[in-house]
Order: sequence, then C-alpha cells, then structure tokens
Amino acid sequence: MLFDTDVVIIGAGPGGISTSLFLSKYKVPHILIDKAKFPRDKICGDGLSGKVVGVLQDLNAAWIDEMQQDKSRFLDSWGVRFVAPNGKAVDLPFRIDAQKPKRAPGFVAKRYEFDQFLFSKLHKGFTSVFTQMTLLDVREEADGMILKLKAFDEIVEAKTKVVIAADGDHSVIAKKLAGKRLQPEAYYAGLRAYYENVAQLHPQNFIELHFLDECLPGYFWIFPLPGQQANVGLGILSKDIKKRGLHIKSIFDRIIKSNPAIRERFRNAKLIEPVKGWGLPLATEKRPLSGNRFVLVGDAGSLIDPFTGEGIGNAMMSGQIAAQIIKKALDAQDFSASFLQQYDRAVYDALWSELSISQTLHRLVRHRWLFNFVVNRIHSNKKLQETFSSMFNNLDNRAMLRSPMFYLRMLVNK
Repeated sequence: MLFDTDVVIIGAGPGGISTSLFLSKYKVPHILIDKAKFPRDKICGDGLSGKVVGVLQDLNAAWIDEMQQDKSRFLDSWGVRFVAPNGKAVDLPFRIDAQKPKRAPGFVAKRYEFDQFLFSKLHKGFTSVFTQMTLLDVREEADGMILKLKAFDEIVEAKTKVVIAADGDHSVIAKKLAGKRLQPEAYYAGLRAYYENVAQLHPQNFIELHFLDECLPGYFWIFPLPGQQANVGLGILSKDIKKRGLHIKSIFDRIIKSNPAIRERFRNAKLIEPVKGWGLPLATEKRPLSGNRFVLVGDAGSLIDPFTGEGIGNAMMSGQIAAQIIKKALDAQDFSASFLQQYDRAVYDALWSELSISQTLHRLVRHRWLFNFVVNRIHSNKKLQETFSSMFNNLDNRAMLRSPMFYLRMLVNK
C-alpha cells in the first residue's frame, strides 16, 4: 500500500489546486495526484473570468496583484465582444463604472502559465504532491476507497477515506462511481491553436466570441494573449457534428482562410503551435456531483457554462466548495452519500442560476434571426449596452433574458 490517508485529490488543474489550497487554509493534510509533470500545457480557451479573480481574492489577494504585474504571462481583460452571424458586433465591458478600477476584472493567460502559477502556491506543509502518477481504477471498501495507480511502470494501490475527482472530462471516478456517460447534446468538441500577429485585437483585450453560420450554436473565438499572441479556437456541439456530418478541423481552417469577417485579420498571422482538440462537458442539467466517499469538481462534474464555454471559474468555485464540505465531513467522520450531498446543493446554489440562464442563451443562438436581432438592437442602443454589461455582475438582471417580454420590449422600443 503506497499510502493510507484521509483525503486524496485526483487532478492538479485549477479545480484540484483550488481544492488543495482551501484545504491547506483549513489546515487539512491531503495528497494531490496528477498524471503530468509540471509545468505542462492544457488545451483551453485561456480566459480567466471574474469568478477566477473572486476565488483568488478569497485565497490571497496578493496573488492577483502578482498576476496584474506580470505582463509577460497575464494579460488584463476588460470585456467581451459578441459577433452575431450577420457580422454585427457589440462590445460589452465587464464593468460599466464611470471610473476604471485599478485592478482588471479578468485576465487571459495560457493554461501552461496559469496552472504553473497555482501549482507554485501549493502549501507544502499540508499538501503531498505526486506527479506522473495516473489513476487507473477505484473501488469502495467498508472503511475507504482503494485507488489503483500507475507510477511510471509500477502499479500500486493506495487508500483514502474520501477522494476528490478533479481530473477532467475523462475522470475515472466520474465514470466508475457517478455513471458519467458521453452525452452528444451536452458536449462540445473544441479546437485550440496559438497564433501570433492576429490583427485588430481589442485595445482593452476584450475576448471575442464569433457566432458564425459555420458553427452555430457553437462559436469561433479569439482571445488575446501576452506577446502579441492569441488563443484561437472553435467549439461545436458533438450532436451537431454527428447529425450534420461536420469535420471540425476543416471548418476551423475554412473560417480563417475564407470567412469575410476573419480572413483579413489572419493575413499576416503565424500559427506557432499545432491545432489541438479536446472535449467540453456542458452543465445542461443537474447531475450528481457526489456519492459515498467522493465528490466531483470542475469538468469531472460537467460544470462548463453551456453558452460561454467557461470552465476555469466554475472549476475553482466548485473546488472551494469541495474543501469546505470535506472539512465538515472530516470533522463529523461522515463520508456517506447523504452527508456529501451538501456539496451538490452548495455548488448548484452558487452556479445554477447562471448556468440555466446560459442554457436560455444557448437556445437563443440556435435561432439565427433572433440572435442577429438582439445584437443589432444592443449595438444601436447605449442603454441596452449598459443593461447587458450589467448582466456580467448581476444575475437578477441576467434573468431577464428568460422572459419573452424582454425581447418584445426590445422590439417595440427604440
């Protein structure tokens, strides 16, 4: 037996490391396992939202200042640009305050950099880290979970009272213990590439979401990065790929080479890394996030926003909540499914209002004419621009998107 311990976290991405950092804050010893050797790349859109900043604020506000000052790795981001299928664009700042705040509301950074930044903050007094170790299988026994692990060419077993699965879309624990299965209607196939010298990036580093006919209800994105680089990608529902016989890499290439709104911006751009693909499990329904002696964090729990594709912020928030509930479970020495159900409730209390509204927006995008209409009206109406900008920070305002009357008022009011 490699070890017999109380808490093990599988996966050292933002969700797993956030869980670890909060457990350390609560003075809970634990083990963190990842299959990779750090630093390592992770395929992602690379956007760090206000949620990420909020979790970091709860951990250590000085870390945000570090990011703000490190311009070589972290780029301030002040808003988002939505581009409708008809080519009309609208810029929505994350903040609409008259005075620009000192600290950026969001950042963009390569996952290679951000994950290593978080990894460097692990608390060595409470965290034992095992990298280049892969979870192969898990089984429950009366007094704990038995983990089957592979380290290099050696197969070993370890034991823990409770395990936190933060190992992403292909989580062994989510599949084996929570019955997770691929759902094409709730799963994006994504591509990511890094370019340099993409033209016409926003002066305030707004991230760009282009809802193009080629990929609806998915989107093509351009996220600015430090050093005149950009994360460029495409996400399309697996259901649509299968139903329409799409080839996602061909669509990606065609957009860059032929789309009238995109191609000129890539005329002098250079691809600096190969195009890579990955999957995004969307939060389209409330799925189980825990059971006897386990909880699921981030992508392992399918917590990606169905409209924006945001995963990092949701993963870190779920990691923060996981640490709180695991601390309670340790204090009570109760790791039962009924006790850990607190985690499911807390995560969905924190995220579900936003996720369900994103579902509404995701359905809106399927109606090309309606999405064009909404963007056209926002583009021409300053008051509407302020209303939609406020939705980034106010869920009550964002909830208006569910109401047909909201769109009727847009139709009749100038």
